Parts: sequence; structure tokens; C-alpha cells
Amino acid sequence: MKEHEQLSFLNEDTQADNGPVVCLGLTFKNDAERREYFRNELRRKLPELKQGEGFPIGEDEDIIALSDPPYYTACPNPWINNFIEEWEREKVEKYGRGANETYRCEPFASDVSEGKNDAIYNAHSYHTKTPHKAIMRYILNYTKPGDIVFDGFCGTGMTGVAAQLCADRKEVESLGFRVVDHGTIQREIEGEDVKEIWEDFSKLGARRSILTDLSPAATFISYNFNSKANIRSFESVGKSLLDKLMLDYRWMFFTLKNDSSINKNNFAKEIRNLSDIEEVKELLYRNENAFGKVNYVVWSEVYSCSNCTEEIVFSEAALDKDKKAKEQFPCPKCNAEVKKKDLDKVKEYKYDYRLNKAIKHAKRIPVLINYSLGAKRYEKTPDELDIELMKKMDELVVPDWYPTNLMMNKGEKWGDTWRAGYHSGIKQVNDFFPDRALVVLSDFIKLLRDVEDHEVKQNMYFLHGSVLPKLTILNRYMPQHGSRALVGPMTNTLYVPPLSVENNVLNQLNFQFKKIMKALNEFSGNIISSQSSTNLDIRDNSIDYIFLDPPFGANIMYSELNFIRESWLKVLTNNSQEAIENKTQEKSLLEYQELITNCFKEAYRILKPGRWITIEFSNTQAKVWNVIQHSLHEVGFVIASVDALSKTRGGLHSMIGTIAVKQDLIISAYKPNRELRLNIISDSSLEIEMWNFVNSHLEFLPVFKGDKGQVDFIHERDPRILYDRVVAYFVRNGFQLQVSSQDFQNSLRIRFPMRDGMVFLESQVAEYDRKRLRIIEFSQMNLFVIDETSAIEWLRQQLMKKPKTRQELHPNFMKEIQHIAKHEMLPELDDLLHQNFLKYEGEEAVPEQVASYLRKNYKDLRGLENDDVNLKEKALNRWYVPDPNKQADLEKLREKSLLREFDGYLVEIEQSKKKMKQFRTEAIRAGFKKAWSEKDYEKIVKVGERLPESVIQEDDKLLMYFDNAQIRLGL
Repeated sequence: MKEHEQLSFLNEDTQADNGPVVCLGLTFKNDAERREYFRNELRRKLPELKQGEGFPIGEDEDIIALSDPPYYTACPNPWINNFIEEWEREKVEKYGRGANETYRCEPFASDVSEGKNDAIYNAHSYHTKTPHKAIMRYILNYTKPGDIVFDGFCGTGMTGVAAQLCADRKEVESLGFRVVDHGTIQREIEGEDVKEIWEDFSKLGARRSILTDLSPAATFISYNFNSKANIRSFESVGKSLLDKLMLDYRWMFFTLKNDSSINKNNFAKEIRNLSDIEEVKELLYRNENAFGKVNYVVWSEVYSCSNCTEEIVFSEAALDKDKKAKEQFPCPKCNAEVKKKDLDKVKEYKYDYRLNKAIKHAKRIPVLINYSLGAKRYEKTPDELDIELMKKMDELVVPDWYPTNLMMNKGEKWGDTWRAGYHSGIKQVNDFFPDRALVVLSDFIKLLRDVEDHEVKQNMYFLHGSVLPKLTILNRYMPQHGSRALVGPMTNTLYVPPLSVENNVLNQLNFQFKKIMKALNEFSGNIISSQSSTNLDIRDNSIDYIFLDPPFGANIMYSELNFIRESWLKVLTNNSQEAIENKTQEKSLLEYQELITNCFKEAYRILKPGRWITIEFSNTQAKVWNVIQHSLHEVGFVIASVDALSKTRGGLHSMIGTIAVKQDLIISAYKPNRELRLNIISDSSLEIEMWNFVNSHLEFLPVFKGDKGQVDFIHERDPRILYDRVVAYFVRNGFQLQVSSQDFQNSLRIRFPMRDGMVFLESQVAEYDRKRLRIIEFSQMNLFVIDETSAIEWLRQQLMKKPKTRQELHPNFMKEIQHIAKHEMLPELDDLLHQNFLKYEGEEAVPEQVASYLRKNYKDLRGLENDDVNLKEKALNRWYVPDPNKQADLEKLREKSLLREFDGYLVEIEQSKKKMKQFRTEAIRAGFKKAWSEKDYEKIVKVGERLPESVIQEDDKLLMYFDNAQIRLGL
């Protein structure tokens, strides 16, 4: 393209399909007519839609321009239910499925290892992303072709991509599955002697998906990943547009070669005297052989010495010989020792020609230029000509439109990501961008006005947004890493480093253009809506499967981090319903819990009975993890499995502990086929309902977990966990379960077959036995002692393996309890032993639990009767786990002791208005349980309000009773 030629995108054949289009029963001449019709319909519906929760912030026409209705709207999508009706008809007409088809599926419980090295995954960055191949495994497990999948926190739309790729044979086979006749998908079952055992588990075919998110930036990214792209037109238009930008602006990234013969001072003077930008460009292009192409420029902040007030350039003063930043360093002028945190930034005024006023900024100066000559790279210190070129650009090049709105519409102190130190002088969106980046980015937007093809234009906006993270002053330069010094922005923050990188915007656009070319696809049929998941206009019991990756408490401030991106789109997140912890928004953990619970309520309402929801969650705080679990129980979901997920290496492993969260977790839960009957009035009918629930729950649990020659313990089949699930189910439905844990466990062992400490249905146990025979090693539960309950369980496991004396137990017990929570008033070892276990004191015959261990491990004791004097001597003072009959008596005695202690806390509360600092959590649990059975809800609330909030939030049993007691009292 020659310099004088006018760029015209209208010459390109950019229309993907000019043929007739059928949409929601209506026929249009082409997609343009369809889009115009539904845009007018959307314009008419906007006043009503604005009444809904989470309606985005923006002008009506900007929202409509961004939308591609009815498939994608940058606001709540009013056509979702129309598509659901159409898709349900499709199941019958296309897939031959009946309305009353039976559905049964176990939770997904296999190891997964999915990396992030994928063209789709890498095309556009986002704060959190799950690889679509990992999601495909869940969708294939839980759904059939044509089923409807919902993701209410869709982010970049990987759930939609996964749903579509379930029809791609090559993609499915890349997961390690096998596709056989009639599109049946098989997975391999591991065996000891047989190399390959394959079982049918799914069908090849696309699934439909509904994707929603509060953030317009997220839904716009999702739209581009989930809409049919005209790749040939995108390539043609993209190359023309980037060629035009290169022609107009590559001169801004010229720098003299280190060995250039040009006199830089004279050349700089010549540039300084020019008053027309075309003259500047002509001079530079005429001498182009003397220049290299800038790859990036490193900028350093400048500080004022607290001793002499002279300027200190950070890069010159603060780096040691290894190029690491020093905490303390001498002022180059006065030699006084200073610390960066104690220094003030130097401020300077810079004239903004677009705003037509001088703006005060923190001073930054260029200190290093990395440039290329051919394939080789070089470095140099910026010279006078480099500085003059930057000045001339500021003087003569006035950018077109770019966002200048105040951050979060506030300016300073905009939110929880704001910091007084490194955000000094940064108030507006444009403050995050170097001048050269703003010039090119604004002209990019201007050129898009000439693009008529809607799909291509949206894809080009997608390209524009994908480069933004690499073009801000948030990009860090860390020279201690050598060739890997460009480390990008700090994840999930708006941290401004003292040494920042200005990347060549033209290079970045071309680099991302190639990546997006590989990621664009011809997917279609998914529906996207920009709205809150706290109030969905989706009909009840209409969704076949739900995958959610919800916000993680205070981990990520989505609306603040997306504000820069959304400002370029001119449509912003309405964060009133944003489910996060955020001090600026006045949202504590309690507000987060309320919002996330409302989201789960909606998910429960729209999910079909007997169907599954998968929740991915990542947070290191147990209290947030517990909120998620509690909220799921509160709305009615029943958890069937909890696993750990690695997105890069490793995979899904059985999650044993219910407290500590150190990696992404996957919760598999289901919506029961029916609610607890409200007409239950007798104890016998309650018991019938209890066993009905247990039978139903066991059907939803995985029958076998194993990998690499090892059988895993299925945590949810543990009798004690089953009891917790039953109690939670009954409490949610307003009933008190009149059966103790021990009585329940005793009845379980009578009613159901047991294997390796796990409970099964008769119909399941044969499958478990068959698979169990192939594998020798069995992986028992690990235990992490954090409170009284886990301490008792640790002792139980120790004594099950070997009856021990107190002296044998004590050293290891002291090691284990070092992680006890600060508030936990843990009883002494002797008290725990006396309240929960039995000690052989030599008066009667040796109990069988002790005798069998001794005879097995001591040759001289083999064959001896239980009352033999030698056996009794060896067994003396050993603690052991009692048999179930005596265990029930111990449980009653222990409960009485705990209730006496709880009564003591009631007295303590009456005498003081302070929060309780130390107590036995087990005593509080016992007191709450008894108060609930007596319907003394005031007592539960009274004590609960005096407990530290973190204790209530981190203990699922306390939280269950406390929340439900508040509900009963109308609080």
C-alpha cells in the first residue's frame, strides 16, 4: 500500500453469508437484516430490561452497537427462554429423545491433566480461565448431544467453546477418549492384567450453552470465542488495517543504531525545527537505513531525595550488581541512605492536546531501549534524538478518541485495587497508557468505523482488547531475570512498578493478530447475556447441566480490573450485584455470602431435578471455601464429591480435608429429584424419609475411584460424612433428625454393604468388588488435625491400626496439634482418651480389638486365650477403639459433658458483652444441636453473635444452625 492511498475496507468481500437466515422461527434475507430487526426489538425492550439486576452502565446506543441480538447482548438477553423452547424441540426432532427419558450419572471423578498451551486459551488473557478441554470432560460426562449447559460466571466463554467441541471427533480423541460406531465415546478403565478395558460413557455431538456474566468485557470476549467468524475476511481486513497503521506510525518506533554515522545532535535539531508531522515522517523515512526498530522502552520513576530534595532516578540508584532492587540505597547527590517507601515521587505537568489542558503526572523517564536490526536485537541508552522524537510526537500528533473517564468514575481512591503510593497522579483510564500506545489504539478504533461487516468489526475490537494488557504502564521490567526481564503486569492487580515497559504497540497488534487467527472458529448457537446471576430470567427446571467458576471472596476485584478494558468498549460493569468481598463497595464476607447464595439459588431453580452442577473454586481462606459449601447446602444442592484441580500439571485428586484449600477445587453436587415432604409428622415417617434420602444419595456417588494401581477412599461414602449430609438435608427442610451419629452408623452397617470403610448400595457393590480386585494398594484418608473433631479422628485412626499406651501416643500427638486454631480450647490428651476411647486395665479378659493385634504381631502370644496372664500383661494400659455398642454409651456421656460446658458459656455471655476468645468448638456444636431440637433459636443466635465471625464462617455445622435459627426468627 502506498502512502497516499486511502484505506478502504469497503473494497473487500467481507460478507460471510448473504443468503437467507432463519432465527427463532423468523426468516431474514441475511444476517444484517436479522441483526437490524433484533436490534430494534432490543431498543424497544431496554426500558424494561433496565429494571433488572446488574444492568450495565452505558448509553443505549453503545449497548446496542456492541450487541448481536438475539445471540449476544451487552445487557440482559430477553430471548433466552425462546431459545430453550427451540432447543427442547430440537432434542426430539433432531436427536430422537423423549421428554420423559431417564437420566442417571455418577459425578466426574477421574484424574485430569490439561495444560494451557492451546490456541483458543492463549488468544485473549483474562483474570481466571479454565482450559476448555478440562470443561469438555465434565460436559461429556454429565450431558448428551443437544443438552443445555449454563455458566453464570462465564468469563472468556470457555464453557461454550467446550460445549461446541463435544462434536469435534479429533478434539474428543485428544482427551484420551475413543470414538466408535454411531458417535459413541468410550473411556479407558485401568486394570492390573488387562491392558485396555473401554466403557461407553457419552455421545459425540454439540451441546447448547447459555453464558452470562456481570462484566460486559467478559461477555464480549465470550461472544468472539462463541460466534461464527469469517476467517478469510478477518485476515484480509486485519492485514489491510495493520498495514495502514504500520505505514502511518512505524516512524514513532525508530531509534538510531549504536554505530550510525548520523550526527544525532544535528539530526535532533533538524527534527526540532520541523512543524509539520508529514515533514518529520518524510525526513525519517529518507534516512531509514540509519535506524533500528524499537521493540520496547524501559521507563523509570523519579523520586525526590528526602535529605537534599534532588532527583533520584530509580534505575540508576536502586539496583545492585545483580540488577535487583535494593531496599535501601544512597542518594547519588548527597549520599544519604534512603528507602523507596519513604521517598516522594517527582511530579511534572504535561500538556494533553486532546483534553487541551496541562495534567499533573508522576515523572517517568526512558532509561533503556531494546531495538532490532533484522533478526538481531540490541540495547542502548536513549539519546537526544529519541527524546526529541517523543516530544515532537506529543506536539504534532493529536490522537482521535480514547477513554478519559475517571477510574471507577471516582478518580483517586477508586477501589480496593487503589494504592496511595504507586497510583499517585493516576486518576483517568488514559493515565495507564504511554502516549504512543494511545495514538495507535485510538486510530485503530477510528479505522474500524469504515468496516461494514459486523462479525469482522467485532473480531477487530476483540484484537484491540487483547493487546491492552501488554500496552499499559503496569508491565514490569525485572532485569535480574536476564532474557526474561519482561514479566508483564502483576496478576489481578493494578500495580504500577518503578520500572515499567512500553512495548511497541504495532508489534503487539501483529503478534496478537496471528494468535487470534488461529483461535477464531465457526462455532454458533450459544447464547450470551450480560447480567447478574442473582436474578435470571430463565424458566424453572430447564437446564441440563451447570458449570460455574464463581468469584473467590476478595481474591479478584473483577469490576475494577475490567474497567480499563470496558472503557474502550464504552459499556461498564454495574457492580452493585458483584459477588466479591470489597471494602470500597462495603461488601464483607457476609455480603459476599448473601450474593453468592442468591446466585446458587437461581442455579438450583433453573436446573432440572436429578441433574448436576460443577463448581470450580480457588481460595486459600477456609472461611470463603466454607461459605461456598454452606451456600450450596442452604439452597438445596447435595454435594457428592470434592476434588482438587490442577490446570497445568497433575490433575484431579480426591479431596480429603473439608477445611484447608490450597488449590483449585471441584465440587460435584446435584439437585435432588424431590423435596422433603412437608406433611411428615411422625418419627417413623421421618426415618423412612431419612433412608429414602440415603438410598438416593448413594446412587449419585461415584462407585469407584482409582488410578495408577491405587484405589482411593471415596470421602462421601464415609458413614460419618453421610450422617452430616442427612442432617444438613433435614435442617434445610425445617426438620430435626432424631437419631444420633452412632445409631445412624450402626443402622447403616445393617442396611447397606460396607467395603473398605465405605457404604454402598447392593446394586453398586459388585462393580466395586470387581474393580477392587484388579488393584492391590488402597489409599486411606490422610488427616490434618485442626480442632477437637479432627484430633479425635486422628486418635481413632492411630488406635485402629494399633492399640497404644498413653506414653506411645503422647509424642506424636503433641506434634500433630501444632496447627490447632487459636480459638480452639482443645482438651488434654487424657480427657480426649477418656471421653472417646477405652483403656484395658487388666481386670477382665483382653478385648478382642487388642488381643487380635497382639496375637498377630507377637509370636510368643499366638494361640493364647484372651484371659491368658501373658496376653493380659502385654495388653495392660493400652487404649483401643470400643465396639459399636459401648461406643454409643460413650457418646452419650461425652455429649452430657459438652452440654455442661456449653451451659458455662451461656453464663459467661450473660456476664460479659465481649466476644468469646477461646472455647471448645465441640461444646458449641453440641449446644446448638440441642437448642435446635428444642426449637430454642434465640439461644443459638445469642451464642452465635458472640463467637468470632471467622469461627462461624469456617465451621459448616455452626453456620448451618446459626443461619437457619436466624431465618426462623425472621432476622
